Amino acid sequence: MALSHILTQIDSGNEEEIERRLHEYNRENSKTFAFDCKEEDARIKLCQGLLTVLRRPVQPQCQSTCLETMRILSRDKRVLGPVVTSEGILTLVGLARIPLPDAEVKPLDEAKSAVEERVVVEALKCLCNVVFNSVAAQQVGEDVRLAQGLCAYLRSSSSTRHEVGLFSLRLLFLLTALRPDVRGVVCKEMGAVGLLTGVLERLLDVHWVGPYEVTPPDPQAPPVPNEKSEQVMEALKVLFNITMSDFSDEDNYHQLRLIAAIMRHILMLRAQTEEKTEETHSHAINLLSNLPVCCLDVLIDVPLQGGLEKYGGKNMDAVQVLVDFMEKRIDKGSNYKEGLTPVLSLMTEGSRYHREIRRYLKAKVLPPLKDVKVRPEVGTTVRNKLVRLMTHVDMGVKQGAAEFLFVLCKESVDNLLKYTGYGNAAGLLVARGLLAGGRGETEYSADEDSDTEEYKAAKPFVNPITGHIEEPLPNPLEDMTEEQKEYEAQKLANMIGELSRQQLIRPMGVRKDGSLAPLEEALHQCSVADSSESDSD
Repeated sequence: MALSHILTQIDSGNEEEIERRLHEYNRENSKTFAFDCKEEDARIKLCQGLLTVLRRPVQPQCQSTCLETMRILSRDKRVLGPVVTSEGILTLVGLARIPLPDAEVKPLDEAKSAVEERVVVEALKCLCNVVFNSVAAQQVGEDVRLAQGLCAYLRSSSSTRHEVGLFSLRLLFLLTALRPDVRGVVCKEMGAVGLLTGVLERLLDVHWVGPYEVTPPDPQAPPVPNEKSEQVMEALKVLFNITMSDFSDEDNYHQLRLIAAIMRHILMLRAQTEEKTEETHSHAINLLSNLPVCCLDVLIDVPLQGGLEKYGGKNMDAVQVLVDFMEKRIDKGSNYKEGLTPVLSLMTEGSRYHREIRRYLKAKVLPPLKDVKVRPEVGTTVRNKLVRLMTHVDMGVKQGAAEFLFVLCKESVDNLLKYTGYGNAAGLLVARGLLAGGRGETEYSADEDSDTEEYKAAKPFVNPITGHIEEPLPNPLEDMTEEQKEYEAQKLANMIGELSRQQLIRPMGVRKDGSLAPLEEALHQCSVADSSESDSD
């Protein structure tokens, strides 16, 4: 469909012919995401023409078709000039029926027909595209208080219209993601944390049986429908954005603990597919990572459901879901940074500050050692998988896995080396300045660390570098004379010296505080310390 023909019909004002031509254009371009640069000017004119038609008193069917064309065009950020003005944004906002402080908007509840509802949905989709693709549109959205209008709509609406709710939440997510200053405004002016908590309660039919305890889901109940799952995930994404702000007063902590309780409920639910369940759990875990660590006790403190006596009566069902989620993400073998590091971080901080969580995770991830005949990174247990990640090429993944295991070992270097071997743990120890041994800064209770009889018997034969018992290897120096040994030693020293002079390697030593330093500096510090000790004698 030639754009010139469409523009001619728009100028003529024939509503039926405009709708017919645009419908044909939409059908041809519904899957188009890369546009011809030669027609850029024509598409800009078409955007302007569509806004002109949308401001006329045309039928809802024509409005819907025009908005569908606008949605297709808005995939190209180069043609959005006419749309990203205040007038253009307000036109779309009016059609989406978003209530703004300084604009008269027809309430959504008056949209009786399916066609009228389609107009609202298409207008919301257009706004999502335009805001995503244009910084100017984001600024206009802030100027006209679009985020506040969306909050007002979500507060007043008890609508069951799926797509309207979904794209309203998605637009609010985009505004709070792309404009950090909007986050604080919607929290302070609109009470967005409480508002979105209420949205989740409504979508999930939450019933409270305690201050921070939700009625557990019925194991025989059907899974959460896809439509509700999609809205829940959008609400979680918005909450993730706005909880990145600082919350310090007592009322906000109450709200955040309510969120933690709802996140626990979500972790115990299942969606209609395994992929949807995992995706929903991922968003819940991301949000939990934003909450103050003092709120995480809500995950295990559910008095009416009861718990495990060996963990102080705490309920570990949600923590087990986190372990299972982590293992699934490791087994996927890809996208570790976004898919795995949030759950590792959450469990690390939870273990650091909540003794029962750490004890449970230690039992699941690092059970008492018995067989040390294979390397720690070889095998299919959770421990083996995490130790393999300690040498991953991605620094964030490597540090996340190492820090998690270190905290499970109560930040004791000796305990960590027992489970991982010195070679796998070297990166963490260098970063922490603990190459000489010792402990981290966090204080832990003196409890359950004990070795099995099997490990005690095998311990003298374990290679501390590899963390397992190695088969004895022949000694290459055994058949050499002293002269040959001296020659090989001198040859090795010369090679190291040559590589060092070419700056291909840099010999390092360990300072007394356990940190690395160039070998000359480390040796100098040791000699100075020794001489000062001899002088004092």
